[in-house]
Parts: sequence; structure tokens; C-alpha cells
Amino acid sequence: MNETELHLKGNWNVVKGKLKQAYGDLTDDDLTYVEGKDDELVGRIQNRLGTTAGDVRKLIQKYSR
Repeated sequence: MNETELHLKGNWNVVKGKLKQAYGDLTDDDLTYVEGKDDELVGRIQNRLGTTAGDVRKLIQKYSR
């Protein structure tokens, strides 16, 4: 998988629910996914959680399984 690709199209609602359960500070606006705007999504989550983009991508991959 390319580092910049998240492959979320089919299961984003499930991933979004898991992220909201694990990180209560995340809002629906933070987790709004638009195809082709992966970096924007990662940036919003990164700002909210105060972590790195790499860590956010790892979280998303973890909850995508």
C-alpha cells in the first residue's frame, strides 16, 4: 500500500465509528472523508489529536482491519 493511500472507500463508516469510540475528541467534521482528499482527512485528525501524520495513518490502518 502506498503511504499516502488509505483505501477507505468501502468501510469508512466502520472505521469512523471505531475512531470516535477510541478518541472521543474527534467530531463528525474531523472524520468527513472525501475520496481523493486523504491528506486533508489526516491533517484534521492530526490537529485534533496532536500527533504526527504517520501516527494518524497507522491508526486508520489499525481500525481498517
